Amino acid sequence: MHPLAFAATAMMAMLASNALALQPPRSELFTVHNFALESGFILPELTLAFETYGTLGADGRNAVLVTHGYTSSHHIAGRYGASGAAKGHKAGDVGSWDKLIGPGKAIDTDKVFVIASNMLGSSYGSTYPGTLNPATNKPYGPDFPRITVGDIVRAQKKLLDYLGVKHLVAVAGPSYGGYQAFQWSVTYPNFMHGIVAVVSAPKNTRGSDATQKLIDQLAEDANWNGGWYYENGGVAGILTKMRVATLKVYGVEARLAAEFPDPTTREAEIVKIADPWAQTFDANSLVVLRRALERFDTTPQFKNISAKVLYVISRTDKLFPPSIAPEVMQALKAAGVDAQYYEIDSELGHSASGLDGEKWAPVLKDFMAGLMHQS
Repeated sequence: MHPLAFAATAMMAMLASNALALQPPRSELFTVHNFALESGFILPELTLAFETYGTLGADGRNAVLVTHGYTSSHHIAGRYGASGAAKGHKAGDVGSWDKLIGPGKAIDTDKVFVIASNMLGSSYGSTYPGTLNPATNKPYGPDFPRITVGDIVRAQKKLLDYLGVKHLVAVAGPSYGGYQAFQWSVTYPNFMHGIVAVVSAPKNTRGSDATQKLIDQLAEDANWNGGWYYENGGVAGILTKMRVATLKVYGVEARLAAEFPDPTTREAEIVKIADPWAQTFDANSLVVLRRALERFDTTPQFKNISAKVLYVISRTDKLFPPSIAPEVMQALKAAGVDAQYYEIDSELGHSASGLDGEKWAPVLKDFMAGLMHQS
């Protein structure tokens, strides 16, 4: 091939590749005042961090809300540039569902406007226990008000109103994000065509003492001080230990086995992965978000769901094993909900929805296409 022809072909290939990549996203902030929680407490100021991808249609009806997991952030797609990274992130970080969201992907940003909202209570830029309490000018700490999954969803609805979203094509998310998707389906049943709840469940699957167990574990750190650790140097030590254990439950050892076959080297790599999160995430956020699940159960309201449901579980997930799926699907069907189930054949456990996104992307793409026909 002539050198000029080769160069032109290479340039066309590069442009085609770039066309399938999102522009570097920017984490933004939305603030509303005097937000009433279900408990009756009024938050003087509520801020949510969020990212958007794609373009909102003139009628405000082509939007998809993507929700995130318990300890993850709202950085869902794309790769951060030199500026605009969310709290706890840096340039080059790739979104957790990047294999699924973008031009031409399962959630196609050439067709839909994607909003990825951080949760109220999460420490990735939103109002959380480390936020200054205007009444004391010190962090809320353990005095942060009790919130619910319903509060998290109603805060997101405020964000959508601000952005001009009139109707959602879908709400989609993994783990705690799946909890939110189910909550959306019963709180605002006519506001979306469908939900995608992944490696998750429609109700709390942990015991009633889960919050106290978490607090007891955090209290093992000498700096805990009843949750008032902000001036004590933080509790990164116990958070690193907890994160290592969590990553193992999520399937990190299977993911790293080929690259780090030696167990000792692999363990050191897991600690290396865990440490940045431990330095960033707020321990009281763990407590607040865990406590928000104590009374979470959308199953009694299944009869109110009008959205179509795609329920997805990973074959090797230890937190939400496939064994829970039949009961969930039976309850949805009994309530007259149009629901389908898919199991990701992955060795990556709870992390499969993002890291093995290509394994279920065709199912998600087909589901989204059906919802788009309703718009």
